[in-house]
Amino acid sequence: QVQLVESGGGLVQAGGSLRLSCVVAGRTASVHIVGWFRQAPEKARQLVAATRWSGGGPYYADPVKGRFTIASDNATNTVYLQMNNLRPEDTALYYCAASPPRGEYEYWGQGTQVTVSA
Repeated sequence: QVQLVESGGGLVQAGGSLRLSCVVAGRTASVHIVGWFRQAPEKARQLVAATRWSGGGPYYADPVKGRFTIASDNATNTVYLQMNNLRPEDTALYYCAASPPRGEYEYWGQGTQVTVSA
């Protein structure tokens, strides 16, 4: 099993920054990709950014390109999401999730709330 715990959410004004952390524990050897998702009220969950657990190959959704940066730190088993120039439309519950090789996202954290005020 793999466990994920997110932290770092909060309330910030538009233009501000937050750094989310996702600590990955358990059978980390089975983790291939770690992604950050978000879900706003009455909207579908969307993939925001993803990275290989070993690092590299980052993916970013178009709305966050140039503003968000994902990074994997295997020394601390943590995946970070640095979010800069935040906008009110970034307000959502942010989840991290992990997938094995050639599989779907199988393990999920509980989420951390990000609220951006205008």
